[in-house]
Amino acid sequence: MDDQIHFYEAKLRFEIDSWDLYEALRKGERVMVIDARSPEAYEREHIPHAINLPHRAMNEENASLLDRSVIYVTYCDGIGCNASTKGALNLARLGFTVRELMGGIDWWKRDGYATEGVEGGEGRSVSCGC
Repeated sequence: MDDQIHFYEAKLRFEIDSWDLYEALRKGERVMVIDARSPEAYEREHIPHAINLPHRAMNEENASLLDRSVIYVTYCDGIGCNASTKGALNLARLGFTVRELMGGIDWWKRDGYATEGVEGGEGRSVSCGC
């Protein structure tokens, strides 16, 4: 039973859902959102205030510009993409505190939150019932 508890506690330390992220941003908590996709995908659409740092380009040099006192939340397209996982791993290896956005930008929009960019727009709320 203790293994299960530790697993789920750890999972909540390393993942965040869109509602919790939205609330953290709204409250001004020390959270920075990282879009781990390509610059082209970021330009098309991204979470407001997110910065683009593609997982393939993360290194000590460009990470040296990041504030180590904040929590970084990485995201990508969603379930079928693992750029957010690769980005979170890269940042963790560089010594940052990181959480991964569950469901990526897809679930962000499904929870009704707006996006920015050339194709940005209002979210389309699909209630999950939680």
